[in-house]
Amino acid sequence: MKYLFLESFYQGSHALFADGLINHSAHDIDLMTMPGENWKWRMLGSALYFADNIPPLDNYDGIIVTDLFNLADFKAAVGPKCPPVLVYFHENQITYPPPPGDKGAFQIGIINISTALFADMVVFNSNTHRETFLNTVPEYLEKGRDFRPLNVSERIREKSCVCYPGITLPAVSITEAEKLKTPPLIIWNHRWSYDKNYKLFFNVLKEIEEMGLDFKLAVLGESDGRRLDQFEEAEKQFKNRILQFGFVPSRKEYAAWLSRGAIVISTAKQENFGFSVIEAMTMGCLPLLPNRLSYPEILPDRFHKHFLYHNNKELVEKLAAMISEHKKYDDFSESLSKEMSVFLWEHTAAKYDEILRQLANTKRLP
Repeated sequence: MKYLFLESFYQGSHALFADGLINHSAHDIDLMTMPGENWKWRMLGSALYFADNIPPLDNYDGIIVTDLFNLADFKAAVGPKCPPVLVYFHENQITYPPPPGDKGAFQIGIINISTALFADMVVFNSNTHRETFLNTVPEYLEKGRDFRPLNVSERIREKSCVCYPGITLPAVSITEAEKLKTPPLIIWNHRWSYDKNYKLFFNVLKEIEEMGLDFKLAVLGESDGRRLDQFEEAEKQFKNRILQFGFVPSRKEYAAWLSRGAIVISTAKQENFGFSVIEAMTMGCLPLLPNRLSYPEILPDRFHKHFLYHNNKELVEKLAAMISEHKKYDDFSESLSKEMSVFLWEHTAAKYDEILRQLANTKRLP
């Protein structure tokens, strides 16, 4: 079958997902993209732009869009010729912690709700994400003064499912001598964004340093180009420990850094799946993750007591133990890496192909 994928924010996990699906699907998928910037304008205006610039829709069995998109506007613009549409939710704006000082971020969340309502199928990247979103929709709508729509969550749930995004990492050859265990290499491979709570991460490293524990550091996450004070301070504070500081655009080089790493840490306030953490675990890093968000879902139960933390104090304690007693953790690395293989595209693509087949057979919504 043939599908059209409209990605209005082609960057980071959005780009990895689109490319991975297209490269591994048995279906024929055409991709149209916009750069990953100006996210609010993407939500507000990308649908109308795409509507004027897409190929003839009668060539396609279905359309795929993601959450930074106004599907109601798109369907209104293209009219009844629109084939069934699947919306894939990487994130959503009604549960996303608002940026500091941004009072208008909350209001744009209604686009996510209407997009889910007007989609023929809704796919979330984790069960945690789906339940959090659907449970928050009524609270969001209650803030309206009157004439609130009814049964919105129920209507969305009826046509929704969960399908984890696949991951793709190039093969790298790292010898045991290159894998930095003594001192361990700590990996930070998240976006340089407030919702990833980098301030806490660097504060924890300061505590570990003050305890006299040795470690190396690789900061690999992507930034929006701005120089943030906390990162500039951290670059000075840990200059003798840093092996890499800044985004690595080469996927092969990025995978090589993950292979050298021993520990990957998340201090996130918001995470609906955990692309970067799963990539690191697949390449052999041991995680330290908050016992909330999507992490208890993606981390197999038998690893929870070792690698999930409940508070900042426990994070410091567990990190100190992993550094000072690293040999005790050697057996976990290989077994956890094997567990993460379920997220590779070769194991997830078939489920997406079946979802797309179902989409093509869906009765079109107005």
